[in-house]
Amino acid sequence: MPDPLIPDYGGPCLSNVAPALLAAGDEPPAWLPTPAVGASQVVLLALDGLGWDQLDVRRSLAPTLATMEGGPISTVAPSTTATALSSLALGCSPGEHGVVGYRINMRGDVLNVLRWQTPKGDARTILPPNEVQTRSAFLGRRPPVVTRAEFAGTGFTAAHLADVRFSGWRVTSTLVLEVRRHLAAGEPFVYAYYDGVDKVAHEYGLGEHYEAEVASADRLVADLAAVLPPGAALVVTSDHGQVHVGEAIVGIHDDVMAATELLSGEGRFRWLHAKPGAEEDLVAAARACHGDRAWVRTREEVVADGWFGPVVSESAAARFGDVVLAAIDPVAFEDPADTGPYR
Repeated sequence: MPDPLIPDYGGPCLSNVAPALLAAGDEPPAWLPTPAVGASQVVLLALDGLGWDQLDVRRSLAPTLATMEGGPISTVAPSTTATALSSLALGCSPGEHGVVGYRINMRGDVLNVLRWQTPKGDARTILPPNEVQTRSAFLGRRPPVVTRAEFAGTGFTAAHLADVRFSGWRVTSTLVLEVRRHLAAGEPFVYAYYDGVDKVAHEYGLGEHYEAEVASADRLVADLAAVLPPGAALVVTSDHGQVHVGEAIVGIHDDVMAATELLSGEGRFRWLHAKPGAEEDLVAAARACHGDRAWVRTREEVVADGWFGPVVSESAAARFGDVVLAAIDPVAFEDPADTGPYR
């Protein structure tokens, strides 16, 4: 069995991108692309779901991205949109900001972070976003953020983009226009977000629809590059890559469920919350039933091994389950209550 790939939280990692771009006067890290070093203005574009490996084998579809300087960095754990975008905007590891999945245990209720809902409905009142996540985005600089207009006022936006200056876009032409306006106004740093690649991957997999969307995203990058004033740089990153699972959905074994009170997390990083007093039975059953296709680890093991960063706050640890099934094979572990991020 291969060893799990632990994010490089001290080096070229998603959580370090914004601090590297915003820390004026500090020695830039060697992994930061040269054009971004010393640029008078920087646009940071996040293309949700376009991992390095997926891009690398589709370079012919993305001529603009293919010619840009730079290389791969690691994402965070778990490599899911809610956690990864939080680390990108907040400049720290999941263990510090506490958005440790897209479905997290909040005092016995499972919060869908992207919708900010529990099974009881809208959770913005009972779980205020600024209490679930308390850090300021982008080192407190309050930059303009150009993202989908419908994200204004949502719980997840309030949790990971509090106090930014929000600019909404409806179609990609207005994304480019909003970025151009901010640059013309002299803004030193602009963050832009595009979610098309991830949406298509979840809906259609990594086939022809995905490749068409990669080509479309590359045209968006070219359009943004075309509106950069002299001395400005466009930095493109993704929050995570993709694994094509298709119909490979694995039901959690009855012996495991017999010791499980609650499920959280996501299909490829499924947390099991033990019934009272059943922690040891749960670990043993999970390893026996699913250890051939997943890394089966306890909460204490993933914290000690640094999966969520060198520091894990008490509030973040309380949102973990007792045992995690981290998929090795291209499968997802089923939770009937998990309908996916876009449904």
